[in-house]
Amino acid sequence: MTTTPCKIRIRGLYKAFNSQTVLAGVDLDIPKGSNLVLLGGSGAGKTVLAKCLLGLIEPDAGSIQIDGRETSRLSSRDREALWRKTGVLFQNGALFDSLPIWRNITFALIHDRRMDEATARDIAIKALAEVGLGAETADLMPAELSGGMQKRVALARAIVGEPEIVVLDSPTDGLDPIVTTHIDALIVRALKRLNATALTITHDIASARRIGDRVAFLSGGRIAWEGPMEEVDRTDHPELLAFLGRAPGAAVLERLAAGRA
Repeated sequence: MTTTPCKIRIRGLYKAFNSQTVLAGVDLDIPKGSNLVLLGGSGAGKTVLAKCLLGLIEPDAGSIQIDGRETSRLSSRDREALWRKTGVLFQNGALFDSLPIWRNITFALIHDRRMDEATARDIAIKALAEVGLGAETADLMPAELSGGMQKRVALARAIVGEPEIVVLDSPTDGLDPIVTTHIDALIVRALKRLNATALTITHDIASARRIGDRVAFLSGGRIAWEGPMEEVDRTDHPELLAFLGRAPGAAVLERLAAGRA
């Protein structure tokens, strides 16, 4: 029996802001080539965990390893190399309002990799095609796009550099179910083509089921439940059931009453 190697390994991750502890010892493995969906209530620390993974926030304690290498001790050069193989879709898209779409998509390629603008624009148009947008979108400004189109542009920016790791923070938040389903399909197709390892944050359970193969539930600053997506329907974890809007079964209620759940 073969075991999929672990691409990302997080152990004992702590992060507090003043007196508020947000992450209280997170342990999490993300297998290579999988898309792990991170669930949790508002304020649970999902985005903080993602930002620690990306190196945007420094944790107070703990370990984050990528390909077996501790990321907290990376040099500036090695950190930049890690960024180059990481694609990010930030919460709310985070497009630059003052830049046309093609420059938004290729911002890192131009500024970090010193790519010439003509080449970058061609690459942006190809990335737009991958997310179902035409070449005419390239010269538009973000304000000229609908919310769904902005999310697609943000996805194009996340995958344009052929990343090994993709972090998607609320990629369909605020979109209607039809647009969400379409973008979910784009995400699945892009990740499959890249064979990328992904961490996706979402509140949409239907979306999570469509795009993820593993799921982790963050509660109380720790991973309270983790497993294959198909196991979600068989869980008796009371907090996760409550988050999913499902009533616990009789056995769970009995354990809760006995103080053992």
